[in-house]
Amino acid sequence: MPGVTSDLDLALHLADVADGITSSRFRARDLSVDRKPDRTPVTDADLAVEDAVREVLAEHRPDDVVAGEERGGSAGAGRAWVLDPIDGTKNFLRGIPVWATLIALVDGGRPVIGVVSAPALGKRWWAETGTGAWCRTGAAEPERISVSGVRDLGDAYVSTTHLGTWVEHHSRESYLRLVDACWENRAFGDFWQHCLVAEGVIDIAAEPIVNPWDVAAAQVLVTEAGGTFTDLTGTPRYDGGTALSTNGHLHAEALTLLQR
Repeated sequence: MPGVTSDLDLALHLADVADGITSSRFRARDLSVDRKPDRTPVTDADLAVEDAVREVLAEHRPDDVVAGEERGGSAGAGRAWVLDPIDGTKNFLRGIPVWATLIALVDGGRPVIGVVSAPALGKRWWAETGTGAWCRTGAAEPERISVSGVRDLGDAYVSTTHLGTWVEHHSRESYLRLVDACWENRAFGDFWQHCLVAEGVIDIAAEPIVNPWDVAAAQVLVTEAGGTFTDLTGTPRYDGGTALSTNGHLHAEALTLLQR
């Protein structure tokens, strides 16, 4: 792998490996789909991506821990690569192009590198602590991205993944309080809404239930873009089971409205 020396170089290379697999299996007529014990779907592409990424990491970072959605593992106090081979599997298996591979390096319990690669959208986002957040569209040159300057909830654009999860895992009423206070709302969902916050396209992304691999990359991306990422208690962590990304200006007020 010429040119792959730093952890960020490696993370970007892992995204290239993943894109090669997912792009070839997207809308494939022979795509294999199974159901996991939690009733969420998994495709042959999910498994192939995670296995391929783990193979590269075993060669180039053999001492690092790997924690992935499909093959398991957990991040400890040291270095850990946290993987979601396909975030948005339901979209992927239905042929909707909004899905991505998420790759994060967590060190000492804190994400320090995050890569989000969405080849069907022609987009890739990445960030490393202390170097800013970046996005590339298609073959264009990378551009540094930053969150919006919106300071009034009445002017804010908010997104979630699925309204039904607020009923089951938090409070539908609390999310609707936030929606009612904002200018506009959509359900862009999953990785995309956090990337849109980092780009300054929307201002708030809230989720009442997430796994660590869903948002580890998003945490470093949003914070390096100048925003704020916490769980719904206001703690800046990726493994708290919930997530709130904002441009920072609106964070405290959004948290207050999201209290049960």
